Amino acid sequence: MASLYPKKVSGKTYWYLREMGRIDGKPKMISERYLGTAADIAAAMETREAAALPERTRHLAFGDVAAAWGILEDLGVAAVIDEVTGSRPAGAALSAGTYLALAALNRLVAPCSKAAFADWWKTTAGDRLAKIPAPALDHRYFWDAMHSVTLEQLEEISRTIAVRIVGLSGVDVSSVALDMTNFATFTGTANGKAPVAQRGKAKQKRSDLRLVGLGLVVTRDGGIPLTWHAYPGDRPDVTQFPAMIDQLLTQYQAVAAAAGVRSAGAGAANSSAPAGSASERSVAPGSGPRRNTAAFSRRLRPTMPASFAGRVTTAPTVGGLVAPGSWVPERVASEAVHRSQQAKLAGALGT
Repeated sequence: MASLYPKKVSGKTYWYLREMGRIDGKPKMISERYLGTAADIAAAMETREAAALPERTRHLAFGDVAAAWGILEDLGVAAVIDEVTGSRPAGAALSAGTYLALAALNRLVAPCSKAAFADWWKTTAGDRLAKIPAPALDHRYFWDAMHSVTLEQLEEISRTIAVRIVGLSGVDVSSVALDMTNFATFTGTANGKAPVAQRGKAKQKRSDLRLVGLGLVVTRDGGIPLTWHAYPGDRPDVTQFPAMIDQLLTQYQAVAAAAGVRSAGAGAANSSAPAGSASERSVAPGSGPRRNTAAFSRRLRPTMPASFAGRVTTAPTVGGLVAPGSWVPERVASEAVHRSQQAKLAGALGT
C-alpha cells in the first residue's frame, strides 16, 4: 500500500512516496520515491493540470438544435418538400427542402434573419448533425428556395407533413380548436412582393411593423398544428372567421382522411348552424391509435405561436372547429368551465 511519508531535515519537511508490503509475514518497505517539499508537489500538480487542458475550446448550442433536427428528420420534412417542388433551384448548393428545413429549425430555436443564419449556425453543433459547407448557407440561397415553392405546393407540403405527424404520433384528431392571431414581420414598407403583410392592430404591440394574420387549427390532444390559413394583417379576426371556417374544416378533414383516422364533425352541420344547436356540442374524442402522444406534443409545442400556448380548451364546435360567436379562446374557456361546474352541482343535488 502506498502512502506519503514526511522526513524533517534541518527543520524542513520533505515528502516521500513509500510503498509498504508484507514479506515473510512482516511489514517492510518495498520502495521509496522522493517527491520534494509541499511547494514542489503543488508546482508539479499545477504543471500537470495545465498540460491536461486543451489549447482551445468551443461552446456550442446542442440540445435544442438536436431535438428540432431530430423531429424534422423523423417527419422527413426536407424529403416531402423536395418531392413536391421537384428539381433543385438553379445554382443552389442544397435542395429547397433542406433550406426550408434549416429555416424552420432556426425559427424554432433562435430566430434571426437569413443574412445572419450562417453566423448563428457557427454557434451551434449543427455541422455535426448535417454536414453542410459554410458557403452553402448564403442568405440568397434561402430566398431562392422560398421563391421556388408556389402557394399550391405549400398547401400540399403542409397537408403531407400533418398526415405524417398524425401517423407518427397517433395523436387524437377527433377534437380540435382554432386560434386566430397575427404576428409581426420585418418586411419593408416599400416591399410590394408580400401583399399578405399589412399594417394593422398588432397583438405583439409592434404597430411599427407589417403584420400577417394566421388561423391555426390544432389538436386538443397536445396542441399539435394540423392546418392553417394566412390572411392580410390589416383584417380583424372577426371578419375573417366566417370566410375561413369552411376552408379550414375541409383542409382538416382531408388531413384526417389521408391519415386514416376519424375526423371531428363527420356529418356535422356547416358553420352557419345557429348557436346552441347540436352541431356546437363538443366532439367526443375518438378511438384512433394512441402512442406516446404526450411526449411527441411536448417536442412539437415550440412550433405553436406564443399567443396560443396553453389555451387549447374544450369549446363549442362546428365540425370539430370552434363555433361562430365563440372564437375568443379565453371566453370559450370561461364558459366551458362555468357549464362544467353547473353540471357537477346539478348532479350533486340530484336535479
